Amino acid sequence: MISFLSNAQKKPVSFKDSLDGKFDVSDYIIEANGFVPIPYIITEPALGGFGFAVAPVFIKRNPPYIDTIRGQVKRTPVAPNITGGVVAYTLNNTWLASAFRSGTLVKRRIKYVIGGAYANINMSYFRNTPQEEDKEFAFNFKTIVGFLQATKRISFSNWYAGFKYLFLNTDVRYKGTLPDFVKSQEVHSTVSQFGLVLELDNRDNVFTPNKGVKVHLDGNISANFLGSDYEYYRLNYYMYAYAQFSKKFVGGWRLDGQQAFQDPPFYLLPYIDMRGVPASRYQGQADILTELEGRWDVVPRWSIVFFGGTGKAFDEWNEFGSAKWIVSGGTGFRYMLARKFGLRVGIDLARGPETWAYYIVFGSNWLK
Repeated sequence: MISFLSNAQKKPVSFKDSLDGKFDVSDYIIEANGFVPIPYIITEPALGGFGFAVAPVFIKRNPPYIDTIRGQVKRTPVAPNITGGVVAYTLNNTWLASAFRSGTLVKRRIKYVIGGAYANINMSYFRNTPQEEDKEFAFNFKTIVGFLQATKRISFSNWYAGFKYLFLNTDVRYKGTLPDFVKSQEVHSTVSQFGLVLELDNRDNVFTPNKGVKVHLDGNISANFLGSDYEYYRLNYYMYAYAQFSKKFVGGWRLDGQQAFQDPPFYLLPYIDMRGVPASRYQGQADILTELEGRWDVVPRWSIVFFGGTGKAFDEWNEFGSAKWIVSGGTGFRYMLARKFGLRVGIDLARGPETWAYYIVFGSNWLK
């Protein structure tokens, strides 16, 4: 009874920010123990262009790292813990169910990400054939996914080092005779991939940064002794850099590349990943791309975003010069949804080489 009266006397959760009186969910996230039920529209062109997802998410703020360096106390912000699940369905009958957690063991200075999923994916891949350039091949994938990454802070720096692991058990279906680029072993197979990670992250915010840099490098091996049906190596690297050029303008630069060695399954080959370009549309043994993005904060809550980028996918580095440049660009808007978390949401409209696409943005498009 006392507990009931105590809860009844609690101050109602406000959806107005205490500073400007505008709509804001910061207090709701904090008072509801971080619970945010997120409805999400899926707009990926490769998955039918439209779908719907529900993602119940718990966000819990972490205390900062507190270190004493040469007699000076230094406080380093720590990203919040995020725990959630996703159930999704798209117009081309793709669906998935997943659960994940991203967090930090503050005392041990360890960041981690763990997740699992089951997915039924309908997706097309494109290859040049003697009969037709860029012929489309439609596949169905049924896959079980497991992922784990853990990195530990190096001394008092913003550098982290650790490991990552990926597990996939996949059934591939194709109507008709398998294309030449698909091997018979890929119809039903297991990927077990282990890698080492090195990362620098001094961004001021993990959701929508205003300044700072994130640099990431990981090298991976898939081998029979790990339980994999494939023998290959993979290198992934990327950098996001942000700078606040004025009180109202933030600029960002992205550099992203991947390299596969030996013979991974066709659905794990590197590809151009940019707004306006369908996933896996342009593949190769390697890819590299760059993007620029500008955010103009027109008024304190509302912003306009401009972006553009280009990249190439190719099989050998001596083919880089002759490989086709893939170009995309567009514009969008953002609204500061949770000021205390630095979280902005919005919509982007992008044009790639072949089609228009739109994207619902939660935080940032550059999230890995």
